[in-house]
Amino acid sequence: MAAGDRVYLRRPRLADSTGFVAAVRASRTLHAEWVQAPKTAERFATYLRRFAGPKSRRIELATHVGLLVCRQEDDALVGVFNLSEIVRGAFRSAYLGYYALAPHAGRGYMAEGLALTLRIAFRSLRLHRIEANVQPGNRRSIALVRGAGFTREGFSRWYVRIAGHWRDHERWAMLVEDWRRIERRASLRAPMKPNRR
Repeated sequence: MAAGDRVYLRRPRLADSTGFVAAVRASRTLHAEWVQAPKTAERFATYLRRFAGPKSRRIELATHVGLLVCRQEDDALVGVFNLSEIVRGAFRSAYLGYYALAPHAGRGYMAEGLALTLRIAFRSLRLHRIEANVQPGNRRSIALVRGAGFTREGFSRWYVRIAGHWRDHERWAMLVEDWRRIERRASLRAPMKPNRR
């Protein structure tokens, strides 16, 4: 679906259930109060229906898109990005959720995965705005979106109920215009390849 130097993205499928659930269970300390990822086969099946079900098969028409981040060298599952509540028409917007999986957190895989996810969101899905809501104490997640070029737009009190508690969140967003500007700068910084004639 999309590939970088170290990772690639693909859609989740039923065959992922056992490995996905095992990876989420191994990541419970990492996820703590930040996210409630599917940790049973039943919850994974529910996730699959929503983020890779029949209505989501044609990505340009999907309202929810799940993307698994896999390592190039061995296909290991290293993280997840979810685009949810995709609205088209005049709004052309979606919410971004994500989480890394142990033992691969902190190695830069998610930064590359986010760059690939944004390419899909702004090119394939033709969205105008991506919004990520992150708990203020989740420094790694904030660093991820800030590093990608998202802008902090505000603060939402008791925004989402996670692990039985309402949690405050910071609201971060990226517009397609921001993304294009970042892409242009990156292409200008890329080393020129020699002309071999």
